[in-house]
Amino acid sequence: MTEVRNTSWPDARAYPESQLPDGVRPLGRPRPIGRAIELAFLRWEKRNVEATERFWRDFGMAISSSSKTAVIARGAGPSPCIAIATQGARDRFLGPAFRMSEDTDLERYVKALDATWLPSHAIPGGGQGVELSDPSGRSVWLLQGQQDVDALPVRAPLVAEMNTSQHVARVNRTIRAPVEPAQVMRLGHVALQTVDFATTLEWYQRVLGIIATDVQYLADGSPSLAFCRLNLGDQPADHHTVVIVGGIEEKYEHSAYEVIDLDALGQGQQVLRAHGHKHMWGIGRHVLGSQLFDYWFDPDGFEYEHYTDGDLFTAEFETGYSPLSFGSIWAWGQDAPVSMKPRKNLRTLFRVIGLLRRKAITTQRLKLLGQALDAPARPWS
Repeated sequence: MTEVRNTSWPDARAYPESQLPDGVRPLGRPRPIGRAIELAFLRWEKRNVEATERFWRDFGMAISSSSKTAVIARGAGPSPCIAIATQGARDRFLGPAFRMSEDTDLERYVKALDATWLPSHAIPGGGQGVELSDPSGRSVWLLQGQQDVDALPVRAPLVAEMNTSQHVARVNRTIRAPVEPAQVMRLGHVALQTVDFATTLEWYQRVLGIIATDVQYLADGSPSLAFCRLNLGDQPADHHTVVIVGGIEEKYEHSAYEVIDLDALGQGQQVLRAHGHKHMWGIGRHVLGSQLFDYWFDPDGFEYEHYTDGDLFTAEFETGYSPLSFGSIWAWGQDAPVSMKPRKNLRTLFRVIGLLRRKAITTQRLKLLGQALDAPARPWS
């Protein structure tokens, strides 16, 4: 058995799909209907749109339009939109929107999955698109023909100026990163939890043509978490754009936004703290994806991640498999917060009982999930 790359600690084994250990089940590879080329934006319903706008500004997004009932934000890149919040009766995540390749036929989604056409005025940047529902009922938009906007000015990254014991890049000069919000360059990925992991992952594979970069499996060999990248051919793609997490509810886990470098992470953290926002976790480095991270809660408790220095892969890179463990979330930094695990309270108990009664989950799967998440993440845990 060949170990090709480190992925988790302390059990740092990742197996290529062609060399899986006995008992580990590979993912299926459904034939895709089309091909996503970008995670365009995320859509929200918020009771307090103004509070969301303040957080987005402090988080480093640029506000494209704002009113008492709706706000649209962009990053520094050419995408016209990375987030939309509209006023409503609830605070909830509505769903993601993806740009599809020019050779994707959107009409196929109408015929095969009962998608409906979107009015062009509803799409920031124009173009055309369809709306469909994933297996949990979550709205997903597929778009084509959006018009790019002019990129915003950004400071030069400071990475090339770093001195190390092996390489001296900076002599008679200093580094002074400005104290300012961590300017968001673009929307990177979204993570979604689901009870029916296999069905949900297969659906997103078919709809988006995404490729699993890393898969984590339970003790019985069944896949339970998939980090999926876009199929951009020979063009390098982020380690993951969509993450499907097997769990005990249907929920938005978090979304992640790329910033220019580590200094932006640090200075951005200072700004968010100064403005009274609630910190969640970081700064640290992830294992799967390798990115440096810093997590925050928005005013309504939704998780947002700043990140930089993530892995990139072309389409031919082979899927890796590793055991699911809580400790595989981070390589270094503060220990992951307990809030990243299901809360052990009456609400969770009632949810689990409901899932068991509906036969949406088995006691065996619950046991395996518990073993993976409750095992000590570090020797000092």
